[in-house]
Amino acid sequence: MNAYFQSIIELFYPRICNGCGTPLLNGESIICLNCHIKLPRTEFELKPENPIEKLFWGRLQIKHASSFLYFRKTGLTQRLIHQLKYKGRFEIGYHLGYLYGQEIKDKILEIKADFITTVPLHAKKIKERGYNQSDEIAKGFSKATSIPFIPNLIKRIEASETQTKKRRYTRWENIENKFVLNSSIDIENKHIVLIDDVITTGATMEACGKVILKNKYTDLSILSICFAIN
Repeated sequence: MNAYFQSIIELFYPRICNGCGTPLLNGESIICLNCHIKLPRTEFELKPENPIEKLFWGRLQIKHASSFLYFRKTGLTQRLIHQLKYKGRFEIGYHLGYLYGQEIKDKILEIKADFITTVPLHAKKIKERGYNQSDEIAKGFSKATSIPFIPNLIKRIEASETQTKKRRYTRWENIENKFVLNSSIDIENKHIVLIDDVITTGATMEACGKVILKNKYTDLSILSICFAIN
């Protein structure tokens, strides 16, 4: 009976793919199978010295770095991230995090990570948006990999202007000294995976990573759902 009533509801209020806008079929969730196939995967986790690792050479001492999808100013990935960040569709973050966790699980087990944390938003931004999109990604990733997610390891102590149209050095100036470590959480001798939604220049991840690596007995890896390219 529940399936019957669900079918009636979907007749009037169809579930829509967040990627292409077509009705979702039974068994599909968040995005349709066609969009799932079209996701522009980087497969960086399979590539030694991949572009994300190179991005942080000389900037952070990391164990591993990679991204799930390529991000362009238009296209499927852009539509998904826009809805995640600005349209209240937090479930997209969980879904993408889970998909990424499933695909990179073997690599994560290989690098022996202890827990996952995220790039924080300022309290004002959380109030406006209602959630941190990176936390939603981390929840899905944690479910797929069974690695515990510990939120609020890093605190943003000052809001910053949007990074979208800033050049690399200006991005670093904009974000420098905006983060502190939550001293109530012990990270000594731990390997931490830091997750964010999109990496462009890496300035925000670098700032957060430096805060984590102030503890010299801590290891760091960096992951993101998207890597922005021209």
